[in-house]
Amino acid sequence: MSGHSKWHNIQARKGKSDAARGKIFTKIGREIAVCVKAGGPDPNTNSKLRDIIAKAKQNNMPNDNIERSIKKASGELSGINYEAITYEGYGVGGSAVIVECLTDNKNRTAGDVRHAFDKHGGSLGSSNCVSYLFNRKGIVIVADVKDVDALMMDALDAGAVDLIEDDDVVQVITEPNAHVQMEEALTKKGYNVVSANTELVPDNYVDLSEEQLAKFNRMIDALEDLDDVQEVFHNVNL
Repeated sequence: MSGHSKWHNIQARKGKSDAARGKIFTKIGREIAVCVKAGGPDPNTNSKLRDIIAKAKQNNMPNDNIERSIKKASGELSGINYEAITYEGYGVGGSAVIVECLTDNKNRTAGDVRHAFDKHGGSLGSSNCVSYLFNRKGIVIVADVKDVDALMMDALDAGAVDLIEDDDVVQVITEPNAHVQMEEALTKKGYNVVSANTELVPDNYVDLSEEQLAKFNRMIDALEDLDDVQEVFHNVNL
């Protein structure tokens, strides 16, 4: 497996301006709101909320923001109800793209997502038009790995299904809901785990020309810049 790496997205997000960082906090706040309404405000009994809080801290979201989002969702503060919706479509060169959103206005979100596709040579497709090309997996990113073979043995013992060396980090692939347990197991072993999330991973990747890739990246940037968009997954080999 090669190509797409969320680690580079994480690095890019950490280096963005305060305005862009504020957008990230807004997106995470929406995730917290939906998660709390579904499973309650206690991270000790709501494992998904615990995951999102960890994600918030990875992105340097202040504790006050996290607590405020939880209180809003639990009814202690007035808040907005968000609905999860997924869009699928095509980028240049026949590439496949999945956009996961949380929105309080489906018409607005659909229009914004469609515009981002159309403006950059893509097209919004129907439901399930490309999702069959992806599988949801857990992705645990480990940095500063001194012995990849030792990490492989420890990760396999903890239930990993694959490992990918990606520049200066290693991606440990798990079953969809096993990333939290993997993170805990590797952290106890002393590894530097920098993120643990579930992602949609493509079965195969497509290669684009340099010109196509530049256009594709502009489309992905436009989608990720939308307030309603939480995650963007694709099958382009970067």
